[in-house]
Formats: sequence, C-alpha cells, structure tokens
Amino acid sequence: MKRIFIILLIFIFTVFALPIIFTNTNIVNGKSAEKVNQENIIKNEEQQVNKIDYNYKQYDKIRLLHTKTNEVEELPLDEYLLGVVSSEMPADFHEEALNAQAVVARTYTIYSISNSGGKHGDVADICDDSNCCQAWISKEDRLAKWDENVRDSNWKKIEMAVYNTAGKIITYNGKVIDAFFHSNSGGATEAPVNVWGGTDYPYLQSVQTSGEDAYSQYSSEVILTKEELKDKIIKKHSDFTIDYSQPDCIKILEYTESGRVRTVKIGNLNLSGVEVRTLLGLKSANFSVQIEGDNVKFSVKGYGHGVGMSQTGADSMAKAGSNYIDIIKHFYTGVEVVDM
Repeated sequence: MKRIFIILLIFIFTVFALPIIFTNTNIVNGKSAEKVNQENIIKNEEQQVNKIDYNYKQYDKIRLLHTKTNEVEELPLDEYLLGVVSSEMPADFHEEALNAQAVVARTYTIYSISNSGGKHGDVADICDDSNCCQAWISKEDRLAKWDENVRDSNWKKIEMAVYNTAGKIITYNGKVIDAFFHSNSGGATEAPVNVWGGTDYPYLQSVQTSGEDAYSQYSSEVILTKEELKDKIIKKHSDFTIDYSQPDCIKILEYTESGRVRTVKIGNLNLSGVEVRTLLGLKSANFSVQIEGDNVKFSVKGYGHGVGMSQTGADSMAKAGSNYIDIIKHFYTGVEVVDM
C-alpha cells in the first residue's frame, strides 16, 4: 500500500508540479527567457551600430604645418590641441566652455585628417592657419602674450579642458562630424548651405543663442566713404556702377532663416551677403546699411561665418549652468559625445 502511495505521489509531481517549476524558471523579472534573449540581441545590435570606427591611437601623433615657416612638426594630438584651444578661445571663458572647445577642436581635427582628401598632400595632416584649418600657437608664445599674474592659472585651465575631455569627440549616426565653430552668432547660428552652398549638414542647423549681446564681439560697424565702397567692389566686379542719388541704390533683398543677408542690391549688382562681408571686411553677413552723407555705414551683428558652435554663446550657456555636453548638443543637432 505504501509503495502504491509513493508511485502516486511521483505521478502527481511529474504531471502537475514540474511544468509549473519549468515555467517559473523561464520568467525573469516578469519577462520570459525568450523575451530577455531577444532584448539582449537587440541591445547588442544597437551597440554595434553606435560603435565608433576611429582609433584614438591612430591619431596619437599628428603632423602640423607651420604656414609662416613652411616647417612640419610632429606632436601628440592633445599637445596640439593645447595650442588650438589657447589660440581659439579666451582663457578667461568658463571652464565648461573651454571643455566644449576642446572637444570641438579634437573633433574638427579628426574629421579634417580623415576627410581632407590630401589638403596638405603627404607633407602634413593639418596646418596652423585659421583660414584653412584651426588657429594654433605654441605654449611659449601663448604664455608670453598673457600677463604674468595669470599665466599659470590660464594654462592650467587650458590643460584641464584638453586632458579632462581626452578621447571625446562628437558624432552623428556613428560618424565624426565636421565641427565648425565661430566667435559670436549674433543671436542665431547659420546653416552652412547659406555660407558655402553645396550639401547641407543635418547636424549643422540654425539654432537660437541667448546672452551673446553681452560680449564685445556681438556688434561692430564699418563706415566707408562712397568712393571707398565703390573701389572695393570694383576690384572684384569691373562692371560695377552705382548712382547714390537713387533711393534704392543699396537695398537688402532677402534674408536667410537666421536673419543674415542672403542677397543685397548694391548699384547694378545683386551680391550675396557672404560676398559683401568678404569684399568690405565685415565681421558677419548679418548687417544693415545706411547712407549718411558721403559715407555708407554697415552695422554688423556677430563675428564669423556663424556655422556650428558660437564661442561666446558657449560661454554664456556655461555661465548659466550648462555643462560642455549640453553646450555641444545645443549647437550641433542630433549628435552624441562619445569616446574614441
């Protein structure tokens, strides 16, 4: 009888208890093991998509062309960036603005080397001319330009910005971006298609920036005599004529979305705001024009091409409490800051 009872217990356990135990062992935090496995696969695939293809050691040493002497110097990337950050941004800017500048400069460098298409041939990776690449200054020359009482503290801030962000670059869809920057946007940054034409960049869109009017770079004036204006334009356009007696001899015809001049009529020519900026030496293409007696006055907002990060805008954001990642994500749309 006892034997029959044991056999009956085994039968009941096998039929009813084992399936329940088996089912429960395949539940993890309310999810089936199969569901958890599928989520892990998706997560691994996403990690592969976001994997950066840039090896930091690949750019450990760069060849810098000194344009004044035509000499090439090989130096570590971050040592090069010390010269860029100290040349491109005032050391008295907020630490988070300097951090952002360091990451932007590193990103710009990696992009330039990877996508320059041999701008400097096989001789160098990048140069020290801001009109071509990024401005750069040696530590010795930089220290000499600072007052003695701030040299050590200024240089320490530059070092902290570069080394505290070591390896950090900006990417869009897993690829390093072309990280343009400028001094002051005049309140809104510009889309690159309005400056250089060609293909637009999804991560370089026009964004609003507050607080820039507190900086000296925000506003400027260029006053030319009527003859000076004529002489400057005729150097480029030999067919240029203008009759200053006509009320609409100078008239802005169209603005870009950021408020910069897209097209302006000057005499018999319709010129882009970007070209007028170059021809007349304006600090920005965001300008208004007034004829005052024998003079023509251009009132200008902002400083630079306006694309990408505004340096004074970055400083303003930092002073308001933003960190360098917040700053970068404000000026570059849809990007991530990642380790190489």
